[in-house]
Amino acid sequence: MSGALARLIRSGPAGAGRPETCELCAAPVAEEHAHLFETAADEIRCVCGPCSVLFAGQGAGGGRYRLVPRRRVRLAPVDTAALGVPVGLVFFVPRADGTVTAQGPSPAGAMRWEVDSGAWQGLAAACPPLASVVPDVEALLVNTVRGQEEHWIVPVDDCFRMVALVRAEWQGLSGGGRVWPAAARFFAELTERS
Repeated sequence: MSGALARLIRSGPAGAGRPETCELCAAPVAEEHAHLFETAADEIRCVCGPCSVLFAGQGAGGGRYRLVPRRRVRLAPVDTAALGVPVGLVFFVPRADGTVTAQGPSPAGAMRWEVDSGAWQGLAAACPPLASVVPDVEALLVNTVRGQEEHWIVPVDDCFRMVALVRAEWQGLSGGGRVWPAAARFFAELTERS
């Protein structure tokens, strides 16, 4: 992965020292800005407000770029055990081709697994809001670490912000004393932004 989110993951949340620019027109972008998913490269791109408007409609840009939505929906706890991912902080991204990936944060960035698409479809049947997750640009974000029960439908850029946060705060073998409070603040901010 390269592009905007790879830079975010490499630099961590404190890497905001240099101003970001739109990856389509090079105009400066605000700290809170839109993102596009570039389908051919499987990457997220930062965009300014005017450029994001160009891709707001269904099929805009011939499908080459897709605007990452801003929807954040907190769900009742979802039993993700059938998806077979052995970590408690993870996000699941259904893909346009029908596959599903799971990604979890680590000190080195995002770890990635393939998830059985039939298991995902079964989960979506049991939890109807999951059937509305927009492929490639939205995800199911789960936090069951340390007794938490957070289950969200979020834009994929939120997921990669979480990965960057964990990478920046992780210390030692178990994460140290900063990473889990930082993750709790991240989920509290999701509540405020939803």
